[in-house]
Amino acid sequence: MKLHIKRAYEKATEDDGIRILVDRIWPRGISKEKAAIDHWIKDIAPTAELRKWYGHDPEKYQEFRERYCKELDENPHVAELMEIISESHGNVTLVFAAKDEEHSNAKVLLDWLGSKC
Repeated sequence: MKLHIKRAYEKATEDDGIRILVDRIWPRGISKEKAAIDHWIKDIAPTAELRKWYGHDPEKYQEFRERYCKELDENPHVAELMEIISESHGNVTLVFAAKDEEHSNAKVLLDWLGSKC
């Protein structure tokens, strides 16, 4: 089993395995069919306050990362995500909408799941 992250605007493939949308808001302009999302865990995303503060500003990324990791430490929806991951028999892809993959909430979440926070 391998965890991946992938933008919602990239084509879904069989290698993705189970696709979990980890954004609070559905990706703009993407139909449910095209997105091929198996699970949507809205509340695993950063709080609205944190997301608005961050505004995808790369200069704020390190502090965003620290704050989001703290949110994840206390987020009860992590259990739902962990259950889906543990029950999967193949790859799991965390799907997100942000243009900047390296500075996205999905990247922080992936690192957090790997205990890199």
